[in-house]
Amino acid sequence: MNNPTISRIGTIIYALVIGFFGVNHFLNGTGLQKQMPRFIPYSIFWIYLTGALLIAAAVAILINKYVRVAGILLAIFLILIVVTVHVPAMTNVTEERVSIIVTNLVKDTGLAGAALIIAGRNS
Repeated sequence: MNNPTISRIGTIIYALVIGFFGVNHFLNGTGLQKQMPRFIPYSIFWIYLTGALLIAAAVAILINKYVRVAGILLAIFLILIVVTVHVPAMTNVTEERVSIIVTNLVKDTGLAGAALIIAGRNS
């Protein structure tokens, strides 16, 4: 298998994961609402909007159209989630939840990095 094929398979897997998270925003919107910072108004609206945007990014990556734009915007979104949701959650976390919060912080940071790799590959 050559490098472009391996890279495309990885990109497809990544897009499917991002699409899953987008669908999850619609299926578990009220559960995700509990994780939203209190300073963000209309949290359910933002959860559904970001779900739609995650699905749109996944579709763009899957069909290989606007991949660079989708990757950059996806990375920006994920870093914003890290900064506005996960980092503030670290300030008043219970001992039982620290592992979950750190895991989500690292996961979203890694997904942002992968989005930038995909965007850079499609320049």
